[in-house]
Amino acid sequence: MTEVSEVMTRGVATLEQDATMSDAAGIMVKGGFGSVVVVMGRMIMGILTERDVLRAAADAPDLSNTTVGAWMTAEPDTAGPDCDTEEAAILMLSRGFRHLPIVDSTGLVGMVSLRDVLSVRIGRR
Repeated sequence: MTEVSEVMTRGVATLEQDATMSDAAGIMVKGGFGSVVVVMGRMIMGILTERDVLRAAADAPDLSNTTVGAWMTAEPDTAGPDCDTEEAAILMLSRGFRHLPIVDSTGLVGMVSLRDVLSVRIGRR
């Protein structure tokens, strides 16, 4: 059994809801991230993915005047660091998303992608 803590990315990009979509896109490109977690203090408010940025770019006339809060997925599913990678994969596949914030009692501690958890499964065979 492999826990998500063993494969998660610890340096998670975060933004607040009033940040612009341009800000989010810049952070994603610069850091090579597929998502950013939207926070208010230590509380997770949502998640914004590269798909959300593309949808906003196709619909919003000016991403520098469009807020992250308008395009994020509010109250995203999360998992604990001790969650099994297989459970995480099942959750992401069944719910149709590719990025899962990892939280513990202190708050956000990492991010795991569908690629991360499936790579563990493939590596076992």
